[in-house]
Amino acid sequence: MSAIVRLQHASVPMPSGGNDRAREFYGSKLGLREKIVPDALDSARIIWFQLGQDGDELHVFTEDAGGPNSPGQHICIQVEDVAAWREQLASKGVDIEETEQIVNRPRFFIRDPFDNRLEITEVLGDYTAHPVERAPR
Repeated sequence: MSAIVRLQHASVPMPSGGNDRAREFYGSKLGLREKIVPDALDSARIIWFQLGQDGDELHVFTEDAGGPNSPGQHICIQVEDVAAWREQLASKGVDIEETEQIVNRPRFFIRDPFDNRLEITEVLGDYTAHPVERAPR
């Protein structure tokens, strides 16, 4: 199985209409820089912020029925080869949850034994650019 690279992002919920408050808290109060949201996602319902200098991110998303511990809350683990991880996890009986695809970030979700969501992703390039062809391994 390929190596885990790092924790890529954490996602936290906000209620509808919370965008300004999220920007005030995370942007103004914590000083996080807002990032452009990928075209595949609804930018009216999600805000991405950069955490630190290593590309780590915080995703604040709208979930009306949620709150802390909402279904959309998750951590994201960046790996070297997402296809290898998908195959390995599926072979071990782990259910794979498909989701919207983002340019240059192939991904899927799984759940731990306690029903916590984990996103597994590979970063191939800038998500605002054209898709990158993955070199054979």
